[in-house]
Amino acid sequence: MDTLAPDRIDPTRRRFFGIAAAGLAAASFGLVATGASAAPRSPNAPTPRSTHMFGNLKQIRAGVLDIGYVDAGPAEGKPVILLHGWPYDIHSYADVVPLLTAAGYRVIVPHLRGYGTTRFLSSDTPRNGQPAALADDVIQLMDALEIPHAVIAGYDWGGRSADIVAALHPERVKALVAVSGYLIGSQQAAQAPLPPEAELQWWYQFYFATDRGRAGYAANRHDFAKLIWKLASPKWAFDDATFDRSAAALQNEDHVEIVIHNYRWRLGLAQGESKYDAIEKTLATFPSIGVPTITLEGDANGAPHPSPESYAKRYTGKYEHRLLTGGIGHNPPQEAPRAFAQAVIDADRM
Repeated sequence: MDTLAPDRIDPTRRRFFGIAAAGLAAASFGLVATGASAAPRSPNAPTPRSTHMFGNLKQIRAGVLDIGYVDAGPAEGKPVILLHGWPYDIHSYADVVPLLTAAGYRVIVPHLRGYGTTRFLSSDTPRNGQPAALADDVIQLMDALEIPHAVIAGYDWGGRSADIVAALHPERVKALVAVSGYLIGSQQAAQAPLPPEAELQWWYQFYFATDRGRAGYAANRHDFAKLIWKLASPKWAFDDATFDRSAAALQNEDHVEIVIHNYRWRLGLAQGESKYDAIEKTLATFPSIGVPTITLEGDANGAPHPSPESYAKRYTGKYEHRLLTGGIGHNPPQEAPRAFAQAVIDADRM
């Protein structure tokens, strides 16, 4: 049973939800794809649930990576790129993909570096998890697929990459959907201590800063990730099969190195690559984002996240924030796929 129906989004926000006449499948999912509309979907109507893997993924060489990715929907459809976070994988979008393809979109869902079937082309390439590198992977993938611009959406690590791409390459981003809003940061900003309660939320970052933490994550990544899922989405009653499907992607040979480097880099405990120095310097100025944007936040997000009021002014173009109610946590595309897919469609139409 879906925990979120379209008409349960915060009523103070602008409403877009209805049922479109963009094809029978899209209409049955309650998504708006054209101006036509009908009666709203029942709050108790079930959301389609995926019970299978995505199947054989495509692979493409892009930059320093051989990226594994889902490529679904009509080849001539408007491209949408969906970016997952840590410690999740492409299956966060298992129920979003059919909603968007039914509405006519071409949907690309890549495994991030260090996940699933994505591999480095060379053993000599640094296993770099810094934000600029992850965002550059998105541009490299778009170039390899010959996608000039796309709607880009993401959460957690994927939300940060989506923000960075939109800030630095607005000509490549038709529209943006960002869970938890503006996640661009800098090493310098991370040096400032937070209040004790806020520091407590980042316990795993400090754990990863130690050799013991690295060894612990390497030995226990399955159980570690499951704990993070529970803490980040305390009201999400996912089952073992759902978790195990995503946890398989964490067995990537580079996963531990990428995760540890990402969190150590944030604290200034690990160096990045010099080729990204100029990019990181720009990101440290907290550049504004001018592309049409919808930000999302779950009302039960247990992971560290900024308040919407703190970042709204960073978005200088057409902008809307949506609060997802009903116990939605840190992973909205998997916890509320209909609302997430709707946000993608609405952002594209802003």
